[in-house]
This record gives sequence, C-alpha cells and structure tokens, in this order.
Amino acid sequence: MSRTYALIGGNSGIGLALAKRLVAAGHSVHAAARHPEPLAALGIPTQPFDAESPAALSWPERLDGIVYCPGTITLKSFGRLTADDFLRDLRVNLLGAVAALQSAHPALRASGSASVVLFSTVAVAQGMPMHASIAAAKGAVEGLARSLAAEWAPHVRVNVIAPSLTDTPLAGNLLADETRRAAAAKRHPLQRVGDAEAIAEAAEHLLGPGSGFMTGQVLRIDGGLSSVRLL
Repeated sequence: MSRTYALIGGNSGIGLALAKRLVAAGHSVHAAARHPEPLAALGIPTQPFDAESPAALSWPERLDGIVYCPGTITLKSFGRLTADDFLRDLRVNLLGAVAALQSAHPALRASGSASVVLFSTVAVAQGMPMHASIAAAKGAVEGLARSLAAEWAPHVRVNVIAPSLTDTPLAGNLLADETRRAAAAKRHPLQRVGDAEAIAEAAEHLLGPGSGFMTGQVLRIDGGLSSVRLL
C-alpha cells in the first residue's frame, strides 16, 4: 500500500538510504533539505530547510509519517565546550525537529495513523567522555519524543532510533582510516560499526504498519554497546 512520507534532511547517510528504500517501495516522498540534489535525483520534491534556522515548511494535506534526519557530532572535552557548541547542537537536533514537527502535525493528524521517527545516540544511555553537548541535545530529543507520544496518541506514533557510530559522511572523520575504523569496531560487542542501510531499514519499519503498536520507544541499534559488556 502506497503511503505519503516527509523526510527532513536525507541528502546523505541514513536519510538518503531511507529515501531510496521508500521510493523503491512505491511510496510518495516529500523532503526538505539544505542540499536537495541527491533527493531530487530520486524524483523527490525537495524544499529548502536549514536546521539551524528553519523556515516555514509546506506539506500535502495528509502525511503518513515524517522522519527528522539532521544531526551533529560535537566531540570535545567538557572544559573546551562553549555555549555556542551547546546551542548549535540544540538548534540542529532539537529545535529543528520541533519546527518540522509543528509544521507537519496537521497533515499527520489527517492520516489517522501516522508515525514520527527521530534520531538520538547511544551516548544518551551510555555515558561517554567527550560527548556532553551532543548527549545533552539528543537526551532532549528523547524527552520530546516521549512527550509527543503521549500528547499525540492515538493518531500519531512517535519513536526514536538511537544508533551507535554509523558509517556515514557525518562520521567520516571518526572512520577516516583503517586504524580508527578498527578501534571503533572493537568498542562494540558485535565488533563492527553501524551500517546506514540497516538503520534505514529500521526507520522504514517504524514508519509502517508493522510497528503499529509501538510508540514512545527508543530503539537502540548500537551493536550491544549500551547493554552488553564482554568479560
């Protein structure tokens, strides 16, 4: 059954992998992104969107789901973090999502059974050094998701995916060579870093009817990092 989805961001990494999956499945996809070219190449109509200063967005009268993809990776010791670092992470990860969801809410309600998918990070559940700013911002995203899951029930479901380090352009500097990649993989019980396609598959599932009894949940796709310890 064809559905209508909105994708915020999605011009690379997990978002682009999800866009390709949704188009291949025959769904109608509308996007908003800073760089529309990769999405436009898939035939997806794309309006401008800057997560740091989001403008008003327009959507079809009905949306069956929306996914907010923009994110940041700010890794600094706490003493080196500035107020601007915290504010930028909050603007991109939280306030950009707030603006997008407020614009889409009437269309989501019109569906009667819509789904929202947001992204967090393993660093919220698993304390990690150098992650204070991004963990704080993504913790706020998880709080927003649970609040909206309650407020928007039963017509709109809201869930979160909290991945560990995933092989995407955003994480490029952390996986720039085989030494860094091997070290990152070794930190995970499954001995590898995340795969954008696998995360996109999970997001597609959360959008669809197969997850119709899930809301207010944080799906931790992190190679066991937040819950498993190897002796």
